Amino acid sequence: MALDRRRGRALAAPPPLAALAPRAWRGRRPGRRGRHLFASAHRALGGRAAYRQRSGGGRGDRGRGGVDLPPLRHGRAGGQVRVLLSGYYGFGNLGDEALLAEIARGLRRRFPGVEIVALSADPPATARAYGIEAAPRWDVGAVRRELTRADVFLSGGGGLLQNSTSLKSLLYYAGLVRQAVHARKVVGIFAQSIGPLDFWGKGIVREFCKGVTFATVRDDASRALLASLLPGVPVERTADPVFLYEPPERGVEDALVREGLGAAAQPLVIVSVRKTAAQREVGARVASAVDALAEQGAHVAFLPFQSPEDAEAATDIIRKCRSAPTLLPGGDLDAVARAIASAQAVIGVRLHALVLAARFAVPFAAVSYDPKVGALLSLLDYPLPALWEPGARKGDGEFSARVATQLWSERVQLAAQLRERLPELQRAARANFEILSRYV
Repeated sequence: MALDRRRGRALAAPPPLAALAPRAWRGRRPGRRGRHLFASAHRALGGRAAYRQRSGGGRGDRGRGGVDLPPLRHGRAGGQVRVLLSGYYGFGNLGDEALLAEIARGLRRRFPGVEIVALSADPPATARAYGIEAAPRWDVGAVRRELTRADVFLSGGGGLLQNSTSLKSLLYYAGLVRQAVHARKVVGIFAQSIGPLDFWGKGIVREFCKGVTFATVRDDASRALLASLLPGVPVERTADPVFLYEPPERGVEDALVREGLGAAAQPLVIVSVRKTAAQREVGARVASAVDALAEQGAHVAFLPFQSPEDAEAATDIIRKCRSAPTLLPGGDLDAVARAIASAQAVIGVRLHALVLAARFAVPFAAVSYDPKVGALLSLLDYPLPALWEPGARKGDGEFSARVATQLWSERVQLAAQLRERLPELQRAARANFEILSRYV
């Protein structure tokens, strides 16, 4: 999720010089050892947050109540609960939209009658898509009202508590957590991957997220990191809620046929890419893998998870290919999920392309551009090496071609292994909601 979020421009204008991130440095000069780095425990949300990169704007209200007091169990007459969700929602990123869809479903299954509100960059679209309420993430008054009305505040899912995107992005998400803690809500860091965090990022998480009620994370490395930053907070390793995703039975077949990828066509391989810091090397590795799969008789199709960024990245890679892969138009979440389920194999840079592939027991080759991708491979105990990972030797197209050939030749065995692991992963994904129910 560390992608430059240009689509946000089309959805909402950036705020002026105010934001929901805590004012960590305003009016203070850092002293020795940085002891004045952070705002006081009762400082209002403020500062400038990242626009385009998982961030927002506006001024928040002052925290209410002591940070260190134990949280109260919340609920309404008749057992109704109101849950406020904070994530990278409403930007058209299908991975984050899949998370929101499954979190909403999981909450409804666990808490009948639950009222769900998501902070979104496009509230009308979010409300229509999931049948929930939505509030503009950059409207400070709306955020304040929703925090006041909520019983539970969940930060997640996804990779929100990291500063590889930007420090301001982290300040925005951590600032909302801090404000919810001050308001004495049940506060959960929910189904997240934590990090990467540098020195400053760790300090922000340690200061702004202290006092949260509980945390669930998607991998063991995230659990260890968050537990070290928030001693005393129960941190449990679960799994990504998207492992529970159930697509509709129909909806993508006609689109595949229009692209010449129907049941009578060649075996289908779906490729999901995004821009990364190592785009040239990643692109060369993916192109070599695509060509190797084409030589095996597969029809390779690139499928964007976020347009136009992913389509641009795919076009750059297609130009490097000797073969002639297809670039599919971007679709909605259900159509993309059905396309992945229909494939014989997947090449994935996007994390949730890999999660959906594992969900449908479709073998894949991953590009481990971010620690969360490597964590997924470890969680699955996946035997196929990544096509690329940081520190990989430059220009080794032969390696990626060998990995792609192995993926194709061993796809039946790899699919069987994924199918065997799925029940355990789904139990871990449901545990997110079981853990929440302890506090509600």
